Amino acid sequence: MKNTDWLDKIRKKQNMAALCMCLTGIVLNMVLSSVTSALKLPLYLDTVGTVIVAVMGGYMPGVIVGFATNILKAISDTSAIYYGVLNVLIAVFAAFAAGRGWHKKAGGVIGMGMAFTLIGGGIGSLIPWFMEGLSFDSESLSGILYSTGHFSPGISHVLSSILMDLPDKVITLVLALTVIRIIPEDLYPCFRFSMWMQTPSADQDLSSRKNVNVRSVSLRIKALAVLVFSLATSAVVCMVLSVNVYERMSIEEHTRLAEGCANLAAGVIDADQVDKYLRTRGGTEDYAQTKKRLEKILYSSTEIAYLYVYKMEEKGFRVVFDIDTEDTPAEMVGSLIPYDESFEPYIPRLLEGRRVEPIITNDEYGYLLTVAMPVIDTKGVCTCYAIADVDMMKLEAYGRSFLTEMITVFMGFFILLCTFTIWLTDYQILIPVNTIAKGMDRLSHSRDTQEDMDEDVKMFRRIGIRTGDEVENLYYSACAMTKNQAEQMRSIRRLSDSTAKMQDGLIITMADLVESRDSDTGAHVQKTAAYVRIIVEGLKKKGYYSEKITPKFMSDVVRSAPLHDVGKINIPDGVLNKPGKLTDEEYEIMKTHTTAGKRIMENAISTIEGDNYLKEARNMAAYHHERWDGKGYPEGIHGEVIPLSARIMAVADVFDALTSERVYKSAFPLEKALSILEEGKGTQFDPKCVEVFMDALPEVKVILRKYNKQSQKEVVRAGKKQNS
Repeated sequence: MKNTDWLDKIRKKQNMAALCMCLTGIVLNMVLSSVTSALKLPLYLDTVGTVIVAVMGGYMPGVIVGFATNILKAISDTSAIYYGVLNVLIAVFAAFAAGRGWHKKAGGVIGMGMAFTLIGGGIGSLIPWFMEGLSFDSESLSGILYSTGHFSPGISHVLSSILMDLPDKVITLVLALTVIRIIPEDLYPCFRFSMWMQTPSADQDLSSRKNVNVRSVSLRIKALAVLVFSLATSAVVCMVLSVNVYERMSIEEHTRLAEGCANLAAGVIDADQVDKYLRTRGGTEDYAQTKKRLEKILYSSTEIAYLYVYKMEEKGFRVVFDIDTEDTPAEMVGSLIPYDESFEPYIPRLLEGRRVEPIITNDEYGYLLTVAMPVIDTKGVCTCYAIADVDMMKLEAYGRSFLTEMITVFMGFFILLCTFTIWLTDYQILIPVNTIAKGMDRLSHSRDTQEDMDEDVKMFRRIGIRTGDEVENLYYSACAMTKNQAEQMRSIRRLSDSTAKMQDGLIITMADLVESRDSDTGAHVQKTAAYVRIIVEGLKKKGYYSEKITPKFMSDVVRSAPLHDVGKINIPDGVLNKPGKLTDEEYEIMKTHTTAGKRIMENAISTIEGDNYLKEARNMAAYHHERWDGKGYPEGIHGEVIPLSARIMAVADVFDALTSERVYKSAFPLEKALSILEEGKGTQFDPKCVEVFMDALPEVKVILRKYNKQSQKEVVRAGKKQNS
């Protein structure tokens, strides 16, 4: 009892419990990450809390913990923000696996570990690859894998990252599952957010999303599609604009850097000595000192790829100074380099010694941004150009790194927003709306009795949608509608019951009018109706003619039974009440009560639109003297061609005739009457109808005793009246 009270208290503060669990998960991630960093262990352990929270609390808490962890880590290590998407993906997969019970099975745990490793090591290896390119030394694991000759550089990089990440994810999973198994599973639902007051029950949470009768695309998918389209469109536009701005600013920045470098180079060159440098092939002391200064200028900046000094001539560039680089040896002093096609538009200005705008070329020397500064002698003449080159491939790598950073950060936010949208759509729209729909559906299909409907209305009002928005307004409108509908149905049922009683009374009155012309007594109408009820219920119980015997059919047959002899109203009294045996002519007249009854019922049916119980009254009036073997009247039909209601009435009518006293005979003993029925089984009567009648003999005897006593009382009353 105490445990239940404790759980109830936590459930009442569910959102607070979920928030505390998220904070605990974040703290656990940060603490474990700090410990591994302080001890310089080759582990991260920054997803332990994420896995724990995702398994117990679901997608939303897990994603919050995963993303918040990397946001906090980014305070001290800005690169952590780019890896937030990995923590978020691990949270999503952990929640997915927990929903399918993987964390409880050995195979599932192995699958979770492999998935976490592929996310952390596999996807995680792509981020630095795209940001910085591939670079590893021979002593690293990736370098060792590459040196085997079996793997390409890319595969070596990814495979080594996965292998390095595997211990981290194994330990993470062991720690997380240990904590998860300590916490009682009954508490897990308490760690799920349920903002804005709507807290569905467990069965609502599962079934109200599914089992919807008509749905091509769920509202959840539509909302997610709108979000994905909006975010993707905005992201693409923003990324394109950002990359373009970044590239333009990067080019402008490096252009200024190259201009500064070229200006410095131009400042250290003695323009009056250029011709001397060329004649001596750089053999002077002054040339060597100048070259050293140029080398310092080049090597002082990692962004400048090449630095050289050329004199412009009609046939090409004449090399004055050229500084060696790691990948390109310097040209010999005085050598002539023909102009490249990309320089042709600038050659006239260069030959005139005028300054030209920065030039971007892509030729045999590479993809370069070139800035040339004129070197002016004491006479004001340009003797040569100090030229600085920036490697545009490096700028493209910067741009690619910038784009990768943007994508990784965006993906983390994107998954967070998608998870939030799914969560909000589920708890605030789908679950409430589908719960309302299920309640309405139950109300529309469960109305056998007024009590059932009243209980369904109470059930619907107990759902308690509490979203605080238009959905809640819809729910209360539906509650009012269902209550009014129940009251209307109550009124309709009362009216229907009253109408049915009136109809039944008219039927009995009509049947009594017909029977009163017959000198026979013994409540024939009531007894045959009772026998019909016994037979039709017996057929239903045994499953005979199940496609035909519906609740409506049973009701129609029992209500219509008193009208089976309505056609006798057309039979003359002399024939109807003749005490002796009928002649052949009189018998033919008596047989017409079936066709007359059929005609009377059809006339009555024609005055009432739609399906009604009088159709079975017509069948019984017309065919209750037909025989199973086809030797009956009026049409001589046989077997199941005879309407089922008429076959039932045939057994009831004959049994009552046998066990009742008539003007022309005494009542047969029960045993004799039953033996006659058995003899007629399969010839005169439907065998199944006789079978269920025999099975219900206790009920049959009750009816016989009841109506025999009534007949005796009527005889006594009639005698007393006659004597008086």
